Amino acid sequence: MFKLIAFFALLLAFAFGFAQLAETPGHMLLQIGETELRVSLVTGLLALIAITIALMLLWTLVRLVLRLPSLIGFANRMRRQSRGLSAVSRGLVAVGVGDQRLAKRYAGESNRLIGQEPLALLLQAQSAQLSGDAKGAELAFKAMLDKPETQALGLRGLYVEAERRGDREASRLFAEEANRRAPDAPWANQALLGFRAGDRDWKGAIGIVDQSVSRRLLDRDTGKAQRAVLLAAAGREALEHNPDEALALAQEALRIAPGLVPAAEIAARRFSARGDFGKASRILEAAWKENPHPDLAAAYLGVRHGDSTLDRLKRAKALLRLMPNARESRFAVARAAIDARELGEAREALEALVMQKPTARACLLMAELEEVENNNQGLVRAWLARASRAPRDPAWVADGVVSDDWAPVSPVTGRIGAFTWTEPPQPSEHALRARIDADRFEEYSQAAAEPAAITVAATPIEPAIEPEPVAASTPVEAPKENVNEIPLALRQIIPDDPGVDPESPKPAKRFRLFG
Repeated sequence: MFKLIAFFALLLAFAFGFAQLAETPGHMLLQIGETELRVSLVTGLLALIAITIALMLLWTLVRLVLRLPSLIGFANRMRRQSRGLSAVSRGLVAVGVGDQRLAKRYAGESNRLIGQEPLALLLQAQSAQLSGDAKGAELAFKAMLDKPETQALGLRGLYVEAERRGDREASRLFAEEANRRAPDAPWANQALLGFRAGDRDWKGAIGIVDQSVSRRLLDRDTGKAQRAVLLAAAGREALEHNPDEALALAQEALRIAPGLVPAAEIAARRFSARGDFGKASRILEAAWKENPHPDLAAAYLGVRHGDSTLDRLKRAKALLRLMPNARESRFAVARAAIDARELGEAREALEALVMQKPTARACLLMAELEEVENNNQGLVRAWLARASRAPRDPAWVADGVVSDDWAPVSPVTGRIGAFTWTEPPQPSEHALRARIDADRFEEYSQAAAEPAAITVAATPIEPAIEPEPVAASTPVEAPKENVNEIPLALRQIIPDDPGVDPESPKPAKRFRLFG
């Protein structure tokens, strides 16, 4: 609107000025020798404008004639560039669909038409990679280093080629050079982080993480998580030669991630060695609330060296009070109760675990409990057999790799903090058995809620473990103990092992609970 008003105002001013000029008396005189040409002021002014325009047109024409060779060359160059860019586009499409022949053809055409242009070099490199020509790809990427706008791409390509042929030193040099020239390149930071972590240079890796966070190449939460993992790894590295530094690193890691198991274990053991049992216990309790783990339980039970087995059992019960719904709490109580020969408490904890989910670890502890309590080798072998086909317990898992020990870096991808404490992939047979046990547990829960519905005539549940065959001459006696302790629908009569030494005292036949 403002521009329209300004245009009309300018047009009005021009018309007004022309009208004033036409009304102004006067004339213009042009004299050439003895010839005089007299015209009005308006006519002279219009003639002057026309002559000026004609001279400008003449100069433009002369200039066009003089520039005609260069314009023809420019037109040819533009036509070649257009054809070259068209070849690049078609070549990139051919690379995308995996057509080696067309990609190579268009790469040669683009090289002939537009030479060392960035897109042409990129097409040459990708077509060479598609056809497996590593040398050709490297030549193309090296040519990119001569131009500032393609240096980062060239270094990236050379790094990838070095990684493909397994040249770790060359790939490290290219990553360092890329990080020097382009500090904001995410791939260079990640590559350097992987190299530092692979060389166990944890402090150097921490510096890379801090640089990535400051340049916003990593979000703050991810950077904190990686920093905590690297601090814990550095603490484990320094534990032998510099325990004080290890403690400081572990404490710094715990300030970022209170549930980080290796950091909590390092800090607790160092405080325990100093005699500060209270602080060690508080660190382990805080970590236990975040992540119940067997290593934390072992450190908590042994926080005071020389404690009796009953004292360790009390500490295990404290963990159970902190996390009553965690399976590891019951595992800790069961382990401590077996060591303290409080076999009733151990059986109570283990039967709850087996009823919920009979994993291999729970079955092994049940086997140990049967051996310690009754020395019934039949039941021991039955539980060991069940442990061999039971679902696997949680472990450290990263990128499909299952490990018993924590590691800061994934051995597959080199990712920092990849290991998590979780259930590993289960075989299909174990998964089916776990579903069956879960259904049994649900049936038991419903039966416990309605005791009157449980009768001797109830459909028996197939035992999860088939008992060993009993000699025909060996009668199966009826149970004579307190049979009301376990619902009838869940009782199983497990015969004594016929292979027990006949001279050893034969334990009485009892009902035993299998999940």
